[in-house]
Amino acid sequence: MPEQSALTPIEPPASIPAADLYRVCEAEWLPFKSTAELEPLGRHLGQERAVDALEFGLAIPHEGYNIFVLGSSGMGKRSLLQSLLDENNAAPQGAVADWCYVNNFDAPDKPIALQLPPGKAEQLRSDMAQAVEDLLGIFPATFQSDEYQSRVQELSETYQSREQDAFQKLAEKAKAQQIAMIQTPGGYSLAPMKDGEIITPQDFEALPADEKESALQVIETLKDELKAIVRQLPGWKKESRNAFRELNQEFSRLALDPVLEELKNRYQPFPSVMNYLDAVHANMMDEAESFAQMQEDSAIPDNLKHRVKEFPQYNVNVLVDNGELPAAPVVHEDSPGFSNLIGRVEYASHMGTLVTDFNLIKPGALHKANGGYLILEAEKLLTSPYAWTTLKQALKAGEIRIQSLEQIFSFVSTVQLEPASIPLKTKVVVIGDRYIYYILQQYDPEFASLFKVAADMSEEVPRSRESTLLFARLIRTLLEEHTLLPMDAAAVARTIEHAARSMEDSEKLSLHQGRLEDLLTESDFRARKQHLDCITAEVVDEAIEAAIHRLDQFREKSHEGILRDVMLVSTDGRATGQVNGLAVYLLGEYAFGRPTRISATARLGQGKVLDIEREVDLGGHIHSKAVMIISSLLGNRYARNRPLPLAASLTFEQSYGGVDGDSASVAELAVLISAIADIPLRQDLAVTGSLNQHGQVQAIGGVNEKIEGFFDICKARGLTGAQGVIIPAANQVHLMLRRDVRDAVEAGEFHIYPVEYIDGALELLTGCTVESVDAAVGARVEELQDLARSFSDKDGRQDDK
Repeated sequence: MPEQSALTPIEPPASIPAADLYRVCEAEWLPFKSTAELEPLGRHLGQERAVDALEFGLAIPHEGYNIFVLGSSGMGKRSLLQSLLDENNAAPQGAVADWCYVNNFDAPDKPIALQLPPGKAEQLRSDMAQAVEDLLGIFPATFQSDEYQSRVQELSETYQSREQDAFQKLAEKAKAQQIAMIQTPGGYSLAPMKDGEIITPQDFEALPADEKESALQVIETLKDELKAIVRQLPGWKKESRNAFRELNQEFSRLALDPVLEELKNRYQPFPSVMNYLDAVHANMMDEAESFAQMQEDSAIPDNLKHRVKEFPQYNVNVLVDNGELPAAPVVHEDSPGFSNLIGRVEYASHMGTLVTDFNLIKPGALHKANGGYLILEAEKLLTSPYAWTTLKQALKAGEIRIQSLEQIFSFVSTVQLEPASIPLKTKVVVIGDRYIYYILQQYDPEFASLFKVAADMSEEVPRSRESTLLFARLIRTLLEEHTLLPMDAAAVARTIEHAARSMEDSEKLSLHQGRLEDLLTESDFRARKQHLDCITAEVVDEAIEAAIHRLDQFREKSHEGILRDVMLVSTDGRATGQVNGLAVYLLGEYAFGRPTRISATARLGQGKVLDIEREVDLGGHIHSKAVMIISSLLGNRYARNRPLPLAASLTFEQSYGGVDGDSASVAELAVLISAIADIPLRQDLAVTGSLNQHGQVQAIGGVNEKIEGFFDICKARGLTGAQGVIIPAANQVHLMLRRDVRDAVEAGEFHIYPVEYIDGALELLTGCTVESVDAAVGARVEELQDLARSFSDKDGRQDDK
């Protein structure tokens, strides 16, 4: 076991100066007193790539060039898209038209789709309703006119006289032969006469036989003639009905033709409407009797309008009305379900039965956006059953076919409407996160052929004099859009600094408009509450602190557990086989750091480093990889040409959730070396950083929160002037620390040490030169090797016996 005196102490290196822990916004970069002096930003800051892609995608007319806008939530994807559509005045993708469904009189279950210029569909609906109303007034008047009544009477008299004349002639012929033709309720009968009088049966029997025979023969002959007349009666009735039908059709045309001819003249340029009006004319001719029925209140105009509802078969169901659109339609569908995309057929309950017709066809978002642009959210689209598949089918087929899921999956056997399909020519823009885009690229073979344009939103912009001023103009734009108070230059500077911290990079600015708008809105609220005319830096700080405080309870409870020694974390002294690691916790958009103890043990073994977290399924894949890298680095550093007879174990103490990531690699290797060589480590330091197999310390995430988390614990226990944090040197550029941390560093009460290699971290944690640490580890390895050989010899002698 190495003696402590064998280790060579060193003086701690210089820590990062306070001036390098936070990059302030230069005052000369903001040459204004208030944002009211600035011009609003016309284009979205830092989105040149996305703007180019959108302009290309919106302009190209070819099939398949639909757009997917990539970016995290709150990046302003929708507003950027809308601004470009407004700039281009939403150029049409195809013919912008009205669409309507009308009755198919030959096949009512297959309604007909009509395409009309913008505004014409609503006009056709109004014209058809007015035509039916007019006909309900014209038809009764026409059929009650003197001319019609006269023609009806004339026809009646004509056909009645024909029948009467036939029977009258037969009656006169019978009378001339001393036979009477008598009309009874059951028809006509013949009886013999004498001296002009009908004789009784007794008198007839008393006649001579030759007279009776002669009379009977005459009666039989007359009966045949009577039957011949009776047989002609149905034909005469049919002729009568045909004549009356022709008369009715003649007068129906007199009522109908002027009304429909006027409509035909109005819609002559539209052949599909002309065909429909011809079908309406034919059907109305058949339904003339219904129009001609006179009701007591038919003379009242309002009642005529009410009666129009009795003829729904002549309605025009306007599906899409683009009459008032100044440009191509732009539809934002926030609920892109199956029916909301392609439309649906509704049902009404009638006598306990569900019934439907073409009037119950409802449009979908694709109908409304036809000829223009349809904007959808990817997550909602993909989580709506069958919506994504339906959208792809419509885009591939170039048509909208209204169907129900029951029809598609054959869940029902009842007869349903089959509306005619409508040609589709629209530009679909899907907005979603990057991971959704790449998942679709990977697993949906049709996606790439349908969405050929990717507009990738940038999350950041380099921080420079030019971008800082542009960011200020962006703030001016957002303040104006949301009717907020102006900001003074100091408040703008504080907002820009906060944007850099949100990006976790002092040389970058976050372009997350959602968070920026929230900060501006909350700052405005506080400024107005204080009766200020302008938002100041102090108000911005209050808004930032208040937003943190609303989500800060879990951090407080977590730190409270450490301060009450429920969770064991030391902030002073030295200890062997334990070190302070740093973890960051993400709660939505809020993150905070918390120190955690990492411990290790080492003993004689087979050269394996046991990751306890992995063994109990609490360690993630990245953490497991990091432990393997540490094991490889340890063997390469201390036992390259000899076996490493070591068994070591690593764990995060009091960790009851999952552990993942490689940011504890430096701490884990240091604590392993401490356990192997029995070298105590400083507990007033916390360490974070990732390692590669050559011992280089690599950058990690959440560096600001991690530093502040350990600082908060140290401050609560009392700063000693020796406490601090070891971070990767590559993370210096990411430092945007709180004011109280910077003040403590400036006062020499807290330190932040950058390291590039594991050697620097070992020297800081042990307080000794790395050469002496390596020598101590080497001595311990030799000791373990001697032990291993001794046990091997004993086992060998036992085997010989």
